[in-house]
Amino acid sequence: MTDTDQTRTIRKAFADIDDEVVAAINQMAERKTYPPGTVLCNEGAVEHVFYIVVDGTVAISQKLKDGGTRQLATNGAGAFFGEMALIENKPRAAQVATASETTVLEISEDDFNHLLRKNPSVAIAILRGISSTMRSSDQASIADLSRKNIELAKAYADLKAAQNELVEKGKLEHELEIAAELQQSLLPHSFPKITGWTFAGRNVPARTIGGDLFDVLNIDDDHLGLLMADVSDKSVHAALFMAVTRSLFLPEARRSLSPRDVALGVHRWLLEISAEANMFVTAFYGVLQPSTGKFRYIRAGQDRPLWVRSGQEGFVELDAEGRFLGMIEDLALEEKEVILTAGDTLVLYSDGVPDAVDGDEAAYGLERLVALLQTCRDSNAQKICDAIFDDVRTFRGSAPAFDDITVLVVKADA
Repeated sequence: MTDTDQTRTIRKAFADIDDEVVAAINQMAERKTYPPGTVLCNEGAVEHVFYIVVDGTVAISQKLKDGGTRQLATNGAGAFFGEMALIENKPRAAQVATASETTVLEISEDDFNHLLRKNPSVAIAILRGISSTMRSSDQASIADLSRKNIELAKAYADLKAAQNELVEKGKLEHELEIAAELQQSLLPHSFPKITGWTFAGRNVPARTIGGDLFDVLNIDDDHLGLLMADVSDKSVHAALFMAVTRSLFLPEARRSLSPRDVALGVHRWLLEISAEANMFVTAFYGVLQPSTGKFRYIRAGQDRPLWVRSGQEGFVELDAEGRFLGMIEDLALEEKEVILTAGDTLVLYSDGVPDAVDGDEAAYGLERLVALLQTCRDSNAQKICDAIFDDVRTFRGSAPAFDDITVLVVKADA
């Protein structure tokens, strides 16, 4: 760049100065060229140089309290900087770095002060520059505040939405807890006291609420109804459907001692309900006569109960032909009969027992259940029930439960 171009740059920086002042600036200034990324003014540092940009560009930035950086301006030829720290004798208020290869004129603090004292026109030009810089800074601050306000508004809206979601989730969880309490209240917490017989049962839902059902129904003075059922879903609707199913079994059981007639009566009612609910029920239902040990039963798609006979090895699965309740109109159910004798054990269970999986996704399985029953076959009903739940829990370990686990144990005392 020629001296003429440098002079033109000085006149651009300081309007209305005469040739004598221009010559004085040319004489006192030291011309230097810096590569991109060179910091000329360090924010917070006490420095003693005034700069005029001759060629290239400089970027002015300021640190924020949150650790970020705010870009204030990018200036080119004719711009000057560093004057505030010299006028106020304070540390630099911002950082100035070259954004490209940049040539500047550097004026020392002593020469700068001498220039201002001798040349009011330079002082006026600098004041105009300071005013312009402050306006730019204010505009940048306003823009920065506006951006932060938008970010805060969005953050507030997101927080409010999350809060509302948590409130709704809390309400739903509370409603589910109430539904779970109601569901558990429908299951038996005590069993009929019958000489020579003991009963034990438990239900552990996979979620807050489940769809399994078990019960021991008092039909009359000499007959009990044994029920194990599973609704085809695991939701609030399933819990309600289970409650309806239970409420249907008791009146039907007191109308007839035939398990087949009772199940078909429940089936007809469920057909009307399940048409809209799109649900069905698997069930095992039997009528026990404690005085004789006679046990008549039907199986409507439910897992086959295990009959462990006293004094005999192995077990018998109580099977019978039949499909789900509440699914098809023309339902055929086969009714069968066995005689339970002293020392026999009958175990009714839901599919959550054999289908329980461990961390390797291996199933608990029927064989493991049978092996367990062989080891505790002489125990009472409660101990057998507890042993099944303990063994399933041990097998599953930390793996989550995917289905409800329900067990009903009937023991003919020896």
